[in-house]
Amino acid sequence: MRDYYKRRRALPKPLVILIVLFVSALILISAFFYVKYSYTVKNVYVEGNLHYTDDEIKEIVLKDKYADNSLFLSYKYKNKEITDIPFIETINVSVESKDTIKISVYEKTLAGYIDYLGKNIYFDKDGIVVEVSEVYTKGVPEVVGVSFDYVVLHEALPAKDKDIFRKVLQVTQLMTKYEVSAQKMYFAPNGTIFLYKDDITIDLGTDENIDIKIMNLPSILENLEGENGILRMSEYDEGTKRVFFERKQ
Repeated sequence: MRDYYKRRRALPKPLVILIVLFVSALILISAFFYVKYSYTVKNVYVEGNLHYTDDEIKEIVLKDKYADNSLFLSYKYKNKEITDIPFIETINVSVESKDTIKISVYEKTLAGYIDYLGKNIYFDKDGIVVEVSEVYTKGVPEVVGVSFDYVVLHEALPAKDKDIFRKVLQVTQLMTKYEVSAQKMYFAPNGTIFLYKDDITIDLGTDENIDIKIMNLPSILENLEGENGILRMSEYDEGTKRVFFERKQ
């Protein structure tokens, strides 16, 4: 009799399966709505962007159907490589809190740009053309003295001196490191490097002791503010610290 009542109280197997499926679906739906409404993006912070404003970066990231969800964005933009937006290499989105995200922008390292047929040709350390634009990007120096016949976007500039791009990047990085600003740099055929800052032409000589030369430039230029002429540093080293300044009349 006891076994009989146990069999009577047991639910049919198909019904048990339906109940399990229903409960599982209910849990999934509840979880979906919890994530959807609890992780709604309300605050966005942007860092690492130089070529684009915060609003432009937000427009790039927050354009998808579920872009108002912080978890979705952190999954989609997990160190995501960007191939269709100039100057940007990768974008990473991290969840700071349920309603707050941080967009970290990692831009391509630009060595400089060349004025070619009225366009600014921006290139990286390998001489790869990153962007062709009429817009000037602040902080990127113009490079003079690179000879080539044509330009193809995302391909290397066909320069005769293949090592020149390494030299350009070296000087650009040192200028950034020691906070030296210059509007233009010229690489002469004999290996001499010139920087142009306002009314002062800086003759650095060759790339020998280039680190020491550029490291000491800020203090030297500070004493030449408002001057017009040529600063000769070709023989400058840590021992001699020899510089000459030729004022223009």
